[in-house]
Amino acid sequence: MLDRRHFLTALGTTGAVLTMKPAFGQAGLPKVVVSKDPSCGCCSGWVNHLKAAGFPVEIHETAEVNRVKVRLGVPDALASCHTAEVGSYVIEGHVPADAIKRLLAEKPKAKGLAVPGMPVGSPGMEVEGVEPDTYEVVLFGPSGQTTFARYRGPSAA
Repeated sequence: MLDRRHFLTALGTTGAVLTMKPAFGQAGLPKVVVSKDPSCGCCSGWVNHLKAAGFPVEIHETAEVNRVKVRLGVPDALASCHTAEVGSYVIEGHVPADAIKRLLAEKPKAKGLAVPGMPVGSPGMEVEGVEPDTYEVVLFGPSGQTTFARYRGPSAA
């Protein structure tokens, strides 16, 4: 039989657990810090894609995005229109949020991910009535470059 003391103890424990639960849920995904040109619309589309996937995003608008790329070690051949940082990784271009989540889960020894250029159909580069490109997400770092994922539009290919 549950007496008053045990009931109050159980009630207090339940309250503490319920109070703690939102704090765990808010931990979620790490913040993505995006450096982009102030006039770039497709970069804003990519940021919206990340937010929809649950990433908190901080935007730094700068006309000196190329300096950011150099500072972070993005190879010229992998350059795109915006550069981001998440955790200890660099994200270059229109990388899908799912690929970033996979990178963060697997934690490979690499500098980051890139989608070179601006493929049609990649996040932020959707063009109504135009067939999406098939494109690669490249894992890059000191040991070179390799294909991390392949997409056709927003879906893995």
